Amino acid sequence: MSDLTHLTLAEARDGLKRKDFKARELADAYLAAIEAANSSLNAYITVTADKAQSMAQASDKRLQTGDTRPLEGIPLGIKDLFCTKGVHSQAASHVLDGFKPDYESTVTANLWADGAVMLGKLNMDEFAMGSSNETSYYGPVTNPWRRAGSNQSLVPGGSSGGSASAVAGFLCAGATATDTGGSIRQPAGLTGTVGTKPTYGRCSRWGIVAFASSLDQAGPLARTVRDNAILLRSMASVDELDTTSVDKPVPDYEAVVGEGVKGLKIGIPKEYRMDGMADEIEALWQRGIEWMRDAGAEIVDISLPHTKYALPAYYIVAPAEASSNLARYDGVRYGLRVPGDDIIDMYEKSRSAGFGAEVKRRVLIGTYVLSSGYYDAYYLRAQKVRTLIKRDFETVFAEGVDAILTPTTPNAAFAPGEITDPVAMYLNDIFTVTVNMAGLPGISVPAGLDAAGLPLGLQLIGRPFDEETLFRAGQVIEDAAGRFEPENWWA
Repeated sequence: MSDLTHLTLAEARDGLKRKDFKARELADAYLAAIEAANSSLNAYITVTADKAQSMAQASDKRLQTGDTRPLEGIPLGIKDLFCTKGVHSQAASHVLDGFKPDYESTVTANLWADGAVMLGKLNMDEFAMGSSNETSYYGPVTNPWRRAGSNQSLVPGGSSGGSASAVAGFLCAGATATDTGGSIRQPAGLTGTVGTKPTYGRCSRWGIVAFASSLDQAGPLARTVRDNAILLRSMASVDELDTTSVDKPVPDYEAVVGEGVKGLKIGIPKEYRMDGMADEIEALWQRGIEWMRDAGAEIVDISLPHTKYALPAYYIVAPAEASSNLARYDGVRYGLRVPGDDIIDMYEKSRSAGFGAEVKRRVLIGTYVLSSGYYDAYYLRAQKVRTLIKRDFETVFAEGVDAILTPTTPNAAFAPGEITDPVAMYLNDIFTVTVNMAGLPGISVPAGLDAAGLPLGLQLIGRPFDEETLFRAGQVIEDAAGRFEPENWWA
């Protein structure tokens, strides 16, 4: 095999079963790729080479006897938001300096139980707060993609920028990620990868560092729709440690990939045609509509009237929950501690030194909207808007719509430092936040390249716990658009 790292996850799985190569060879190929590329991409915060080789050797023993599990020997990268036993788990924040948990998140435990191999921990926006992966304490992540004829660095999107960059740059076969307002789908769109945000409750949140508890959801990032389906089946589970996880059977998602969309009804929301939308995004959307129609789907225009309120409501609800969740980081039990004159002074100095600017901004916003006199005016009203957004989707699905097709992002990848206004940065999530507010599943699939040769994605939104339809429809886009990969400049 010429380059094991360029195999899809499904191809690697099948090659291992056929004994075309060993799990140790596959792991070593990825470790060599990381060593060559990570100084350029900064996708990994920590590389767990010894652990990867040990896990791969254990997989080789199982593969030899035929006692294989669904992900036997598959090397994965893990977003730094997931707690991994005895391994750096700091949410890319200085405030969690030195933290290595003595427990494993449920999602990663599921992956290891299914035979996956851990390559290391992936960079991300601090506490998952960001849309460009520029807020990490460990420095920004670089997108493997560049504009045609340019050497300028571009952002990979966020907050799961390390996951997206590692997948797009062939530094793992797949990666875990989390999505609070678009943090799986937006970086997938900007890096030419496939990212799935499952229904809220489909994957356990236990052992994942919390940002906004009613919005956070774990999901996979990989190079194909099929690979996403394979990973989600292993990641998803009910969990008694997370009361928001739902006790529903986990389907064989891979089995439906390729079934097509004939007879399905695909909705096109008029509210997603935003003022000033780039012509390229509109043209991409129209191509996606034609692909669905050509594949046998019925295309219907729909209305989601409260869409315009989603972004402002999200940036009240999410910071409010963040301000509550991040209050636990005080420098007393774990993480960074800066000495002070007394305990209050120690709290203030530790948090001031430990949190980055964007995290502080959102904590302050959240504390403000929850404060006396403003709770009803902001937080309570935002929750009411959230209910209306959810009702919009329920109405559309009740009318027989099976899935909704929209753009993933309003633009292609941009340069670090190009967007300095926080509100302008928040607008990168304009097409994705509604899905989190309503607790629905969504997937971003690469659908084309812009004039500068950068990838653009299309998003599909589904009914609650109907990820299967998203994988069916996502494969239609992938088949029509083809697959894209960046020209290797980093290794």
